Amino acid sequence: MSVDMVNVAGREADAGRRPPKMTARDVHVWYGETHAIKGVSMDISMDDVTAFIGPSGCGKSTFLRCLNRMNDTIDGCRVEGRIELDGHDIHAPSMDVVQLRARVGMVFQKPNPFPKSIYENVAYGPRIHGLARSRADLDNVVEQSLRRSGLWDEVKDRLSASGTALSGGQQQRLCIARAIAVDPEVILMDEPASALDPIATAKIEELIDELRGRYAIVIVTHNMQQAARVSQKTAFFHLGSLVEYGNTRDIFTNPREVRTKDYITGRYG
Repeated sequence: MSVDMVNVAGREADAGRRPPKMTARDVHVWYGETHAIKGVSMDISMDDVTAFIGPSGCGKSTFLRCLNRMNDTIDGCRVEGRIELDGHDIHAPSMDVVQLRARVGMVFQKPNPFPKSIYENVAYGPRIHGLARSRADLDNVVEQSLRRSGLWDEVKDRLSASGTALSGGQQQRLCIARAIAVDPEVILMDEPASALDPIATAKIEELIDELRGRYAIVIVTHNMQQAARVSQKTAFFHLGSLVEYGNTRDIFTNPREVRTKDYITGRYG
């Protein structure tokens, strides 16, 4: 196939893709004097699950927290560069941080359900954001969110039970339901299965696959096999820098950078 034909085929393949949901350009993060993130740029798409991989302390979770300004809550943290959501600067004075975090939801490493009922865990966000006009609307949001998180059939008869009484895997899916309930556009997941057993981990991975396309999903994982299973794009971080970013298959089978190859093959990490 000629170069021109390859280019045409590539354009046709990309024709059905949506514009990037989020973009980052030359992002730097400092914790006091420590330069934690060094000039990271990337696009994040609604069409892909994006995985961040790399050794512990390489900056992947720090960069993830830049995307919904969670680093704002850390004393001495400074972020430079430009991050946009649908073309709008998330650091602009006009950006409402509460609304930003509703649009860019987050699921943490350790399940953290509120000490409330299963129903109230999911209803909390829609209620404070005014997303439900009536109790019937709220009931519907709770049910749909629990269905999308794959939890409805397991808890529909005990919605008044405490969310903290669920198993670890169920708690994590409840936290995903809680994030979904405010109708986000992006879901950030910081090692969402690292505290779970293999069966619960498999359910979380299945859920991520089911949610792809409905939300832009970014997952930080220390598990390279998990990244290979759930993502279409992979970003490899090392010492605060983005070493390589591309199609997951290419990253794992034909990396461009020696550091990526060495990490993938277990020479360090």
